[in-house]
Amino acid sequence: MPVLNERDYLRHAVETVLAQDVAGPTELILALGPSTDGTTELARELAHRDDRIVLIDNPAADIPIGLNLAIGAGRYPTVVRVDAHSELDPSYARSALATLERVRAANVGGVMRADGRTPFQRAVARAYNSPIGLGGGAYHGGTQEGEAESAYLGVMRRAVLDEVGLFDETIRRGEDWELNLRIRRAGFRVWFDPTLAVTYWPRESWTRLVRQFSATGRWRGELVRRFGRGNSLRFFAPPALVLTILLALVVGVLQLTGVLEGWWAVAASVVYLPVIAYAILIVGVAVGPGGGHGWRDKLWTTAVLPSMHLAWGWGFVLGVVGGAHDTVDTSRLGSRNTPLP
Repeated sequence: MPVLNERDYLRHAVETVLAQDVAGPTELILALGPSTDGTTELARELAHRDDRIVLIDNPAADIPIGLNLAIGAGRYPTVVRVDAHSELDPSYARSALATLERVRAANVGGVMRADGRTPFQRAVARAYNSPIGLGGGAYHGGTQEGEAESAYLGVMRRAVLDEVGLFDETIRRGEDWELNLRIRRAGFRVWFDPTLAVTYWPRESWTRLVRQFSATGRWRGELVRRFGRGNSLRFFAPPALVLTILLALVVGVLQLTGVLEGWWAVAASVVYLPVIAYAILIVGVAVGPGGGHGWRDKLWTTAVLPSMHLAWGWGFVLGVVGGAHDTVDTSRLGSRNTPLP
C-alpha cells in the first residue's frame, strides 16, 4: 500500500486489510511517502500494535517506486495491491486467490465500487461507477467475468512479476495498465472477476479532482506516445471532446466577427451538434436516476462529469503533444481529507 497524506483514511483501510480471511501467513507493507498531515506517525502507531505491518520509506513519493519497494520487501508468493483510499471485504483476498488458481491467471482484479459521504464526493462516485464517467472499463461496473486489458489494484503472482519486471518507475500514472500490458504480451492472463469489489473513496473537492484527472490524462497521452495502438479507443473520447469544443469556440468567434458568413457560416454550425448532444447527455445523467436524490447531488453531478472529462482530455492532448515529463498528481499533497464518520 503506497501512502501519502492519508491520515483520515489510513486506519480504516489498514483494518480492512488485516481483517482478510486468508488461510496462511500475511503481511501488509506500507510504502510511506513524505506526508505532512501525521500519516507517518499514525502508520508507526498501527505497526506498533500489529507485527504484520511492515513500514518502508518511499522518499520519492511516486506510486510505482513505492510499489516496487514494497514488493521487494515482501516475503510471500502472492502480491495483493491495495490503496489507502479503499476498503476491502473480509473475503476479498481469499476469493481473489481462488480465482487466480481457478483460471490460472497472473493477475486478478475486480470492480472499483466508488462511494461518497458529501454531495460532491457522492457525485464523483456516481461518475466513477457510470460508463459515462470513466468510459466503461470493466472494473468500473462490468458484470462479465473474463480476460481483461488491465486489473483494478490486482492480486498478482510474484513469479510472473519477477519474469516480466516490476512497475515501470518512469510512469507516474497508468503504471498498472503498462504492467498488465507487459503481462499480457508475455502470454499470461489478466482476469476480471466481477464478484470481487473494492470500496474506493474519491477526491473530496473540485480542485483536487481536476488536478488528479489532469495529471492522469497527461500520463495517458504519454502512454499513447510510447505504446500507440496498445491503448484502447475509449481513451480518445475525452480529447476528442476537448478538441471539438475548441473548434466550436473558434467557429463561434469567426461567425460573430463576420469572417464566416452566409452558407459557410451555416455549414460550420454543424460543429455545435456534438457539443449540444454532450450537454444534453450530462444533464440527462444528472437529473436521471443515476444523478443522486437531492438537488445538490444533481448539481454536483452536472459539474463533476464535464470537469473530469475536460481535465482528463486536455491533459491527454498536452501529453500526446509534449509528453508527461515530470507531471505529478498533486491532489494528495499538503492536504487534509474529510474525516471518517
